[in-house]
Amino acid sequence: MPRPLVLVAAGPAAAVIALQQQAGPPLASALGLPWCGPLADRVPQLALAPLAQQGPGLVPLPLDPGLPLPGVGHWAEALGAWRQPVLLLLAGDQLHSGLPAAMVALLLQWQVPLAGLVQWGGSWDREARRADGLPWLGWLPPEGAELDGAERGQLARALELRWRQIVDA
Repeated sequence: MPRPLVLVAAGPAAAVIALQQQAGPPLASALGLPWCGPLADRVPQLALAPLAQQGPGLVPLPLDPGLPLPGVGHWAEALGAWRQPVLLLLAGDQLHSGLPAAMVALLLQWQVPLAGLVQWGGSWDREARRADGLPWLGWLPPEGAELDGAERGQLARALELRWRQIVDA
């Protein structure tokens, strides 16, 4: 992956930041990517422009991409305009709602290149994730638990395969 991935999550800013701080570094490690500082708190165009020059990494967006921005638009619209690939992070307890499908729909509406979804915590139900038809890459166990080498490799391979689908589309 020659470009950075923006890590997005849904919910109030404090919840998004807490989820990204907990799950982001282990996720970056599992994917073999550097964990980067969050996107700057400024208009999306100014925050996204430097990413075009940056190498691979996982860069958190510290707020919900569907929130309206002052003036016009929202981050999802800007991410799509910049064709900035994203990875959607969801907490295990967020899977008991329509939030995963709604977030995917939001990102696809604005033509954001979605590398996939990753679940943080909770129990992983592979069959339920397949049945929902969303581009799940896998999951990370809750804080304190470690992925074994095989699970870590599966997550990285899933991202690599999904990345090829995005590039070839």
